[in-house]
Amino acid sequence: MRYVALFRGINVGGNTMIKMETLRATFSALGFENVKSYINSGNLVFDTAKTDDGKLAKKIHDAVKIDFAKEISIMVRSIAEIEEVIANNPYEGQFENDKEMHVFFLGTELSPEKEQMLRDLNSDAELISVNGRTIYCLLRISIVDSVLGKGFIDKKLRIPATARNWRTVKKLAGL
Repeated sequence: MRYVALFRGINVGGNTMIKMETLRATFSALGFENVKSYINSGNLVFDTAKTDDGKLAKKIHDAVKIDFAKEISIMVRSIAEIEEVIANNPYEGQFENDKEMHVFFLGTELSPEKEQMLRDLNSDAELISVNGRTIYCLLRISIVDSVLGKGFIDKKLRIPATARNWRTVKKLAGL
């Protein structure tokens, strides 16, 4: 089965923490096959037997901790789940530029109270929708100026998450 591992916060802002070539070697050593990376910011696709994605994320996390001495949050989704994220985009047709659309991949589903906290953030500049372990965010402002871009998920929701722009999400589905 084909999966995507989404690393949080590596190799962004000019700070290269882990080289993709070395990370691909770690994945191969774990027994994963057909390992490929997309851009330098922690997106790897790989094949392995069908497995719970939480177990895969833990296996990858533990290997990265050993190989690189880094504590990094990792979300794993099957390619089929990435395709569902694309198909279920509530804002499809409402944006002209893929850079306006962002997807936050969560470590776990949100409680109803936390979902409401997100719904309360909706504005003309920042539209937010939740579907399971996915937050869709259509931004009419820069992500650095947005509530979600300023750490709301970490500070208020306290849940592991990593974000990708729409162009990256679509590209991952095709790898």
